[in-house]
Amino acid sequence: MKKVIYKQFGDESVLELVDQAIPSIQKDQLLIRVKAVSVNPLDWKVYGGEMKLMSGSGFPKSVGIDFSGIVEQTGSATTRFTPGNAVIGLLDVFKGGALADYVVVKESNVALKPANISFEQAAALPVTGLSALQIIDQLAAVGPNQDVLINGATGGIGVFAVQIAKKRGASVTAVVSTKGVDEAAKWGADTVSDYTKQSINVLSQRFDAVIDLSTKLSFTEAKSLMKPSAVYVSTLPSPLTLAYSFINNLFSGRKSKVLILKSTVEGLNALTHLAEDGLQIVLDKSYSINNVREAYQEARRGKGIGKSVIVLD
Repeated sequence: MKKVIYKQFGDESVLELVDQAIPSIQKDQLLIRVKAVSVNPLDWKVYGGEMKLMSGSGFPKSVGIDFSGIVEQTGSATTRFTPGNAVIGLLDVFKGGALADYVVVKESNVALKPANISFEQAAALPVTGLSALQIIDQLAAVGPNQDVLINGATGGIGVFAVQIAKKRGASVTAVVSTKGVDEAAKWGADTVSDYTKQSINVLSQRFDAVIDLSTKLSFTEAKSLMKPSAVYVSTLPSPLTLAYSFINNLFSGRKSKVLILKSTVEGLNALTHLAEDGLQIVLDKSYSINNVREAYQEARRGKGIGKSVIVLD
């Protein structure tokens, strides 16, 4: 089978497409024939060496976190799936391995694919969808009549965060580039701010939650936009950020929280139900696995709306 690996940290040039044997499974695992894999910013942070403390320094390493596919084989102790089931799932966020013709996964990290979405759309759902759910429902605890600012609202997480925050009854201000203005409005944002025309720092409104998905708005900068007991959420889980947040939250009414993605069966099932109920899944581009370097190079430029996916046949 084909699989993407790398043997040293670096840019996209370290990514290699190699042939390997199809892996065997243990009794509590599933063998999935992969149909599509999404491109995540965490991927290039890991293969770029920014997450060494979490990913380790042993090589070779694998790439790709969330995927869609078809169950090929089931272990004797599994109970929820049968061969032929179409599924979505995700692997360890710091180890990856989804960019391969086949992956081995525990059934707790897999859910049935909603029938009303494609395999490409399904692959774009787990990581960013679970991230949005965790941010909105747990870290920011968004509820009715709250004011929420989402900075970087047209990225993979932002597409879902806007929609889920609206479902929770919040008033949402989305900060986007010019080409994302109309899209954010379609997803339900009450106010859309074009950062190319107006700096986020001049917004007069104060918010119950400031969610930075661009990684460019620091907690220090966000404080001027926050109500006295507001929450700031970052998606950069560095040791320094985690330590700063812990210390700040001991003394300040304005809380700083960091997303550390956790996969649960309940979360995956909640996502599939949202998709079945019409959650908009926005795809930017699709690539062949043979063009994996190009896929990551273009995604890193950050000019797209929604998620890019890599398709395997």
